[in-house]
Amino acid sequence: MTATFQHWGANYEWAWFFSMVIGILAIALPLMLAVAMVIYAERKIWAAIALRRGPNVVGPWGLLQSFADGLKVFLKETIIPTSANKGLFLLAPIVTFTVALIVWAVVPFQPGVVLADVNVGLLYILAASSLGVYGVIVAGWASNSKYPFFSAMRAAAQMVSYEVSIGFVLITVVLYAGTFNLSAIVLAQKGHGLGIVNAYAFNLLLFPMWVVFFISSMAETFRTPFDLVEAESELVAGHQTEYSSMSFALFWLGEYANVILMCALNAIIFWGGWLPPVDWAPLYLVPGIVWLFAKMLFFFFCFGWVKATVPRYRYDQLMRLGWKIFLPLSLIFVVLVSGWLMLTRYGGPAA
Repeated sequence: MTATFQHWGANYEWAWFFSMVIGILAIALPLMLAVAMVIYAERKIWAAIALRRGPNVVGPWGLLQSFADGLKVFLKETIIPTSANKGLFLLAPIVTFTVALIVWAVVPFQPGVVLADVNVGLLYILAASSLGVYGVIVAGWASNSKYPFFSAMRAAAQMVSYEVSIGFVLITVVLYAGTFNLSAIVLAQKGHGLGIVNAYAFNLLLFPMWVVFFISSMAETFRTPFDLVEAESELVAGHQTEYSSMSFALFWLGEYANVILMCALNAIIFWGGWLPPVDWAPLYLVPGIVWLFAKMLFFFFCFGWVKATVPRYRYDQLMRLGWKIFLPLSLIFVVLVSGWLMLTRYGGPAA
């Protein structure tokens, strides 16, 4: 796209700037629309599981329900508690929303369709997504209320706990792929499983790591059964309790953008990304972005399914799972994968 603008007479700097702006909008605007649609889809999933109808009044089949909710929130008054730190209070949802968007810069949708195809894409995602904890902590502290503050501390501890195991899980994938580049990780999965399946998840050493990653991704995004930001005793919105209007909506947009991101990462890192499920030539006639979206929708259905059926953990159970089960398990598999690759790919230890 930069070359196109240069062909139209712009110098390189302006051509690069315009191409980046268009690329950002091409990701951010559909993502916002996708957030509205997945909220609608998730409510339909919950309704079907509970034998209810779900949204069905606003627009055909209730498709406009999310937009009606968004308009309602937009028209509400933004209330700032008297004793709150107003600057930080308003900054927290902006941080959460911004971090949820910038991570998408390195997500490849199909070959060549990525805003920034950097060699350290996986490290960028880990670094950028870890910044989300600041939005949570600042929201709880700036509210100057004890319940949001307690919830922010719980949420921060939860995020840090499961980011540790996610990091070790991703190390096993990087060892197999030999790169941090997400596009290269997808291509490395071609025919990997059983010689015909385009997925790392069919590798016996990596399948347990995908299970850990899938569960940890739910904990990282505060999804049931790990939605402990809503404390058992208060059953309010955690660090978002004092927020209203668009400031509250930004938290919701950020949360669902992160959920969609985790669905994308499950598909890209373990299930072949834009590659078809099976390494069979006719399947490659389907555009890669269609395969990626199909896998993301499947994982989103699983997220909604779990939320509608699994009861909430206690906080001590949540932390025990992260520190006493997932962390040791992921460390063990880092050693196993390293040893297996040394024996099979690199010919064993040096004499």
